[in-house]
Amino acid sequence: MLTLLNADAALLGWSRAQFALTAGYHWLFVPLTLGLAVVMGIMETLYVVKKDEFWKRTAQFWQKLFGINFAIGVATGIILEFEFGTNWSNYSWFVGDIFGAPLAIEGIVAFFMEATFIAVMFFGWNKVGKKFHLSATWLTGIGATLSAWWILVANSWMQHPVGMAFNPDTVRNEMMDFFGVAFQSVAVVKFFHSVLSGWMTGGFFTIGVSCWYLLKKRHTQFALSSLRVGVVVAALGTIGTMLTGDGSGIDAAQYQPMKLAAAEGLEHGGEGAPFSVVPGIEVPKVLSILATHDPDGFVPGIEDIKAGYTLPDGTVVPSAEEKIQRGKQALAAFKNYREARAAGDTVAAQAARAELDANIQYFGYGYLEAADDLVPPVPLVYWAFRVMVGFGSALVLVLLLVVWFDYKKKLSQLRWMHYLGIAAIPMVYLAGQAGWIVAEVGRQPWAIQDLLPVNAAISSLSVGAVMTTFFLFLALFTILLIVEIRIMCKAIKKGPELEVKTAVEA
Repeated sequence: MLTLLNADAALLGWSRAQFALTAGYHWLFVPLTLGLAVVMGIMETLYVVKKDEFWKRTAQFWQKLFGINFAIGVATGIILEFEFGTNWSNYSWFVGDIFGAPLAIEGIVAFFMEATFIAVMFFGWNKVGKKFHLSATWLTGIGATLSAWWILVANSWMQHPVGMAFNPDTVRNEMMDFFGVAFQSVAVVKFFHSVLSGWMTGGFFTIGVSCWYLLKKRHTQFALSSLRVGVVVAALGTIGTMLTGDGSGIDAAQYQPMKLAAAEGLEHGGEGAPFSVVPGIEVPKVLSILATHDPDGFVPGIEDIKAGYTLPDGTVVPSAEEKIQRGKQALAAFKNYREARAAGDTVAAQAARAELDANIQYFGYGYLEAADDLVPPVPLVYWAFRVMVGFGSALVLVLLLVVWFDYKKKLSQLRWMHYLGIAAIPMVYLAGQAGWIVAEVGRQPWAIQDLLPVNAAISSLSVGAVMTTFFLFLALFTILLIVEIRIMCKAIKKGPELEVKTAVEA
């Protein structure tokens, strides 16, 4: 049975740090996998359609980089899933019936799909038909995308828990609506936002590597051809990420107003809320437009959420203190229900159950002590949001410049553009990592929004054990990252093995 407890601060801090470390490293590999899957799929499609060996060799080169990245990503992903059971066993018990379902589907369907077709993709050249091999390449990418779908369904449910009911007899939340969990709006928006940001990563990675070849004056035709495919993927990913980012803002305003307020550093909200570019520089009404699509829309600030507020439609949102008090009533009723059931007192059990049901939506608030506990680390969330938006905007400019100078047939001669294209690689990674900081740190103190805070979700472990594994993982993941970068750099330095070379430079 779940043992609900308020965690020791040191244990909680190290457990969160370990999970953040694993997730942060894992997300270095996932977006590139998603993006390069599309890049190499387009290239092999061009090979099959044009019957040009140049595109076959080009696809094989990018496929090699995909394979290196994919292998390391799988290793970190497996560790990440195991941590739910080792470090967050209370969480796993409390919502495992719901959270475990999409992860199980991801493992059974998507992962096996990837494993099956990736073998054909890597070892099937000249052994199976061109169209069959092309299908395997695209299905490998689709399998990776389906993996992302089910993982993001699980993550989205943590952001907005739906489709379940709490069973006080088992102390578990039980799934009541699978399709409600799998296809809620938050999951759909987060899936497309995350996958399309992966396309951005893969596209700009391709642009950056291609610019390196242009800088070194090597494989110029290969570089320009690859760059153009990268531009297409990066453009689709960038436009899609921007559009779905708008949907993410709407969802945050509706379901996670504290996250939105923290991302804006908004102490006091109201109608026509301004957007903070940086401290001291605000654009009137823009935050209301982003959050509600209405320039006069109401957006609560941090202090409003703590004190309670009334929405324009008359809905009263309770104060943090009231939510905490009702949460403690829910916890007391839960305890009374369990004791009455054990004693066989049906009447007392029914009364306690009625009180529990009346306050169940505030159950998680019972583990908090003060209104300030609801406020995430505002400076970190605020600046992470600006890093995401800032680098995202810079990448749009890079993309436009690359397209323009390629159109003018000047790209291969402009060294400063080559450096700018290479710089796009760290920029797109920083934007992606910052986005996840906003999403996950902005949700604090909740492991599951409004349902279970992190201090009630962790396992009962020794601080020393968690510290030890943190530094072990730090060393392991750093070594894996260094190995991947070295192998990739070696492969890039070696260059593509082009059997067909032309004298015409694009």
